[in-house]
Amino acid sequence: MNEIREHMEVIGADGVHIGTVDRVEGNRIKLTRKDSGEGSHRGHHHFIDKGLVADVEGNKVRLSAVGAVAVTLEEEK
Repeated sequence: MNEIREHMEVIGADGVHIGTVDRVEGNRIKLTRKDSGEGSHRGHHHFIDKGLVADVEGNKVRLSAVGAVAVTLEEEK
């Protein structure tokens, strides 16, 4: 999955927008903070395991899971 680049859109298997790639860190895709949501999620980066990537097509990263399942919340250190 070396073709994953920053600013690519990440979508779930259901086609729903999940976020925008900030960068790839090891085995995870780090999403931009602007996609972090509201409330307790606000200001935190979300990470997606690269194992969930089903396909990279054009400027989109399509996951094998729906958005609600794919994202885990971790605070930037």
